[in-house]
Amino acid sequence: MNTKELKQFKKELSRPRNIVIITHWSPDGDAIGSSLGFYHYLLQKKHKVTVITPNEYPSFLNWMKGNKQVIDFSADRPKAEKKLNQAELIFCLDFNSLKRIDALGPLVEQSKALKLMVDHHPQPDAFADFEHHSVKACSTAELIYTLIELLGDHKLIDATIGDCLYTGIMTDTGSFRYPSVTEETHRVVAALIHAGANTSAIHERVYDNNTESRLRLLGFALHEKMVLLPDYHVGYISLTEAELDHFGYQKGDTEGLVNYILSLRGMKFATFIAERDGAVKMSFRSKGDFDVNSFARTHFGGGGHKNAAGGYSEKKLEEVIRQFRTILPTYLKELNKGK
Repeated sequence: MNTKELKQFKKELSRPRNIVIITHWSPDGDAIGSSLGFYHYLLQKKHKVTVITPNEYPSFLNWMKGNKQVIDFSADRPKAEKKLNQAELIFCLDFNSLKRIDALGPLVEQSKALKLMVDHHPQPDAFADFEHHSVKACSTAELIYTLIELLGDHKLIDATIGDCLYTGIMTDTGSFRYPSVTEETHRVVAALIHAGANTSAIHERVYDNNTESRLRLLGFALHEKMVLLPDYHVGYISLTEAELDHFGYQKGDTEGLVNYILSLRGMKFATFIAERDGAVKMSFRSKGDFDVNSFARTHFGGGGHKNAAGGYSEKKLEEVIRQFRTILPTYLKELNKGK
């Protein structure tokens, strides 16, 4: 957002407005943390604010203040549509294409409300009137903090906002271990801690909140379903819908599962493939220079970041696995570079 756009955006926020905040399908910690963090900031500025998610999100994120006011579009479409129809401003957080919000996409596109996109994913679509976008940011939560700074309101960031934004940064950086973490990330985190973010409690609520069934699913996936292809420095885990149901799958139970493969010595590219709701969803993670964003966009209609992306297919699970393995020889040289 340049100086002229920022001035215009400030003017739009200079009086109380009806605002809707929307985040992407299957919201994660950054999506919910940035949305609720911005929600609480806007409430302090006397706006009427509603957060709408396309569908449900994991229970280990429902402790954040404002959670009970979030509208799940898939569960209560009439209420969500009413709020969208009343909106003067729509803020699109942690996604850069209306395709990422499923059935909400056409409604946002048709809305006459002004739109702001805050996001850190590459190759954004041009659908917003304002953009606060940077691929250098580790998370959308970091960008929300810098946006509040640009608006001259960093002093309004309190413990509630701090908890939400810290959650977004912590989860999207793998607890600060990904290459996306920068000096700026730590500057922002220091400010959030100064504002009162309770870092140890946040970690406990997010990561020490497992159910017995989730841990048993993890054990099954690692012992029975993990396949390693050492010649390619690749590993993958696949789970059928029946296997997920057997372990009483709940939203978020497979979160982070793909990262266990990357923890193995010599692995450069990890994939999680799951059958759910009549489709196959994929998570890609990599180390170093292997670009899973490009891989996902080219082969599985997805995208994301260089080292973390997602994909999707309507083929059967077995076909997707065959397709994935058939593609790998094309990348043999790249995956063996600098081994």
